[in-house]
Amino acid sequence: MPSCSPDCCLLQAVEIVKVWSEDGAGKVVEIPADMTARDVCQLLVYKSHCLDDNAWTLVEHHPILGLERCLEDHELVVQVQASMSSDSKFLFRKNYAKYEFFRNPLNFFPEQMVAWCQESDGSIPQSQLLQNFLNSSSCPEIQGYLYVKEPGRKSWKKLYMFLRRSGLYYSTKGTSKEPRHLQLMSDLEDSNIFTIITGRKLHNAPTDYQFCIKPSKVRSDCKELKMLCAEDEQSRTCWMTAFRLFKYGIVLYQSYNVPQQRKSNLSPFSAPVRSVSENSLVAMDFSGRTGRVIDNPVEAQSAALEEGQTWRKRSQRMNVLGSPSPLHPSSLSTVIHRTQVWFHGRIMREEAHKMIIQQGQVDGLFLLRDSQSNPKAFVLTLCHHQKIRHFQILPCEEDGQVFFSLDDGATKFTDLIHLVEFYQLNRGVLPCKLKHPCTAVAL
Repeated sequence: MPSCSPDCCLLQAVEIVKVWSEDGAGKVVEIPADMTARDVCQLLVYKSHCLDDNAWTLVEHHPILGLERCLEDHELVVQVQASMSSDSKFLFRKNYAKYEFFRNPLNFFPEQMVAWCQESDGSIPQSQLLQNFLNSSSCPEIQGYLYVKEPGRKSWKKLYMFLRRSGLYYSTKGTSKEPRHLQLMSDLEDSNIFTIITGRKLHNAPTDYQFCIKPSKVRSDCKELKMLCAEDEQSRTCWMTAFRLFKYGIVLYQSYNVPQQRKSNLSPFSAPVRSVSENSLVAMDFSGRTGRVIDNPVEAQSAALEEGQTWRKRSQRMNVLGSPSPLHPSSLSTVIHRTQVWFHGRIMREEAHKMIIQQGQVDGLFLLRDSQSNPKAFVLTLCHHQKIRHFQILPCEEDGQVFFSLDDGATKFTDLIHLVEFYQLNRGVLPCKLKHPCTAVAL
């Protein structure tokens, strides 16, 4: 069997890629030309010793244009970097919504926006809806009104649009889809879809839900960008998700379906460690000889309250006997949460919003932060149905012991870690359980 000669090995050159984390730190990595975005994420996860739940992504960020998008897992990073301008960069970030549409497609594609749904009778099974998106010979058509920025001006025009596998079209006559009334605005093959991150004021946009189609050959010329604006977040998500599905089709499903697949040249990396998910957390009762799962949410809450009382008694007992730690237990409970990935300290409300939006706006995405209005309180920021809500966590004192509660003392916890663990198991007063911690990693 012939071995690889030195001259042959020299041909397998590596490229230098710099990736930035949310805190502004950068890491330089050397990668081969055939390394995909998923491979690079796996490499960064391995080097940064962070948990991998297959939600990490590389983000193509253009600060001057005010655009960014998550690279698809199968995209070649070196190829993407070659099309970027010198001011652009890659960010390493979580995106829980990357494949969420495969799990809950009906949440992403409202019936009134999918032409195929309107032409059928009754509700469409989720699997059938996705099959039509993935099938290259028969796919649905996304339709609806969008605001389109007029080239070279700050004015926007409201047009009825159609997104098909062949491209994005607008109607020159109301909502007509007759071929003679349709004009091609952009193809999909040589373009990518981006979120606009500069806010509505810069472009005088009619709403906050802006996005943009950027030809791959364009580096920094704003005139070539197709600036669009939707009425709400659900509509924008629908258009952007459909664009990805029409462009990449079954490749996206393969990336979603085989997250553990590795290239042979990445075999030295250890298998990823799954982070705690909702499916792996259940309320348990260990009062008998064998443990049992508690299905009744009322019973689960009672069990959590009883366990909280046990923690409290244990803490009081430690106070009497003397703490083995130089840090007083009651002091520990007020700072221990600062070690958790979901706690982000003294960030502003707007920054919390930005982080939730960047990491996918899926149900159960959350973070905790210090309260701006009450120095002793904290705030839980939670996403549900693509809306971001804030819940204040207040301290309450009982028999000289400080507890934390977000339901006016009905459910109390000795520290914020116990509070988060409880609401990962039980919805309680929240609109949904806590599922995905909003995480920032230091590279």
